[in-house]
Amino acid sequence: MKDILVRNIPLLLADAVKQFGDRPAFATRRGSGEFESVSFRSMYEQGCCVATALIDLGIPLRSHIAVLADNRREWMLASYGIQLAGCVDVPRGSDVTDGDITYILPHSDARAVFVENVKLLAQVQRLKTQLPNIEHLFLLEGEPQASDGVLSISSLIERGRRLREQGDRRVEERCESISGDDLLTLIYTSGTTGEPKGVMLTHENLLFQVRHCPVEFTPDDRMLSLLPIWHIAERAFETVAIAYGCCTYYSSVRRFRGDLQQVQPTFMLSAPRVWESVYQAIQDQLAKAPATRQRLFRAAFACAVGVRGALRTLRRRKAEVEPISPIARSMQWIGALMKLAVYFVPHLILDRLVLRRIRNFFGPKFRSSVSGGGALPSYVDEFFDTLGICVLEGYGMTETSPLISVRTFERPVTGTVGPIFPKTEVRIVDLESRDVIWPPQRGRKGEIHVRGSQVMRGYYKRPEATEKVLRDGWLNTGDLGMITFNDCLKIVGRSKDTIVLLSGENVEPEPIETCLQRSSLIHQCMVTGQDQKFLTALIVPRAEVLARFGNDLPTLAQSAEVRQVIMDDIKMLIGANGGFKVFERVLDCRLLATEFSVGNELTNLLKLKRHIIVEKYQAEVASMYCE
Repeated sequence: MKDILVRNIPLLLADAVKQFGDRPAFATRRGSGEFESVSFRSMYEQGCCVATALIDLGIPLRSHIAVLADNRREWMLASYGIQLAGCVDVPRGSDVTDGDITYILPHSDARAVFVENVKLLAQVQRLKTQLPNIEHLFLLEGEPQASDGVLSISSLIERGRRLREQGDRRVEERCESISGDDLLTLIYTSGTTGEPKGVMLTHENLLFQVRHCPVEFTPDDRMLSLLPIWHIAERAFETVAIAYGCCTYYSSVRRFRGDLQQVQPTFMLSAPRVWESVYQAIQDQLAKAPATRQRLFRAAFACAVGVRGALRTLRRRKAEVEPISPIARSMQWIGALMKLAVYFVPHLILDRLVLRRIRNFFGPKFRSSVSGGGALPSYVDEFFDTLGICVLEGYGMTETSPLISVRTFERPVTGTVGPIFPKTEVRIVDLESRDVIWPPQRGRKGEIHVRGSQVMRGYYKRPEATEKVLRDGWLNTGDLGMITFNDCLKIVGRSKDTIVLLSGENVEPEPIETCLQRSSLIHQCMVTGQDQKFLTALIVPRAEVLARFGNDLPTLAQSAEVRQVIMDDIKMLIGANGGFKVFERVLDCRLLATEFSVGNELTNLLKLKRHIIVEKYQAEVASMYCE
């Protein structure tokens, strides 16, 4: 754990300069394709100049300033400037809709806004009449027209530099006046249901995550930034990197495969979709490989399953959802030792010949990744663990800035999201009786409540919404989970997403959807069935696999033959052999002519906006229950 003595984020930024000075802090790809870095000292000095200019423009202490941009060094520079001016940032990505802008900017009381480029600037200017609170517009990329009153970030830096050369030290005065309880950021969650809510996170919320980060880093670590920087997970990850003196390289999900080789990172924050795409890419490459190479991989993987599975058993690194008697555990250990005896030597040989080459895809210095923002499918999780690639799945939410639990190198328990985060209280509450199940009872499913220094102050100007989820310091996450018998947290569903059938049976749709997406015929899906007799699904078919039936999604969506082929696959996947109960079977489906996309049916973390999808496809859903 990092010894952090400062009381606010601006002082953390200043402390990083003292410790790491001219070491690289952030790197962005430029036109040549090469990464160009900026040092901790230079970033801090430019941030002080931006902050000084903001103060000189008359922006008061603790004002709210929006940032509409994606991952780039200039985003971080704007963030530095806002924080060093003692203000609160209101971040959002460049894919904001008109509705986002006209709701979030007025609701957040933002007085100014940084925009990424001239396209986004034009969008904000077009909506200016609906943004009476916005007093200043700043442009991160390029130069604005002289007549539009917009200032570029470069002009802010120059203005601030002149003032600081003349002895202006208002930045230092403001930084000293900020306490840990002061608001740091106001993040509007996309959410899967309802109106966006502004999550109020303080300096102490974020510092708590840095202080108790369960993974140790050094200044030689190289971080690859993939997830949206305005999300709290990426924000916390980069703050940890600053505290430890690591350089952060800005990439994207689209380009990260190439950047793995170019940057050779040691660590990255990721989402399940990243690992699913890598898994699928490996499977596709294997399918194209010669038969001899395929057989060699299967042999290497089988030996790795034997060895690593045995080690997971011996080290208790599998989710234990039921108590295991001493006799049963002894039998498990004996079986594991026998597997090691059989597979260990061939595993050493085949791992060097085959599996190590696959691991090199991530670069020779890659240590691990924390995966969050959704459940990592079990087959993907076990696949990479068997390959020897360490994925530390974590669990959290914006309201907890973000981590509640995370696997560690010491306890990488598959099938769970690891032990509870240090200095954090978690309780499991029965959904019906509202009694606390854990502590002390392990292995029982209930709603997850959390209390700790990472929990938000509340929702901005939404006291009723705050009261619903936050009482006596306990935050109701809305997620279902249990504490395993090896003391890790296992997520089993979402109480708000739970489908209640007419029979009264409660069904968690996510495990069913995860299973469905293992089908080579299904690209995306959502299970439906609230207040109905049985479950159904909306399916986006995988067009390239079903090309023999049609050239595009609209054609496939109209094909009864395609629907029958997919239903046959669904019946094979969702059955008793897969551990699904009768009421969890999907009995019908409808094929969709367009993919789910971010900003429409998906959040930025690729979660389903269930209420949006049901409303959009209500006719298709209704047709499955018309008889």
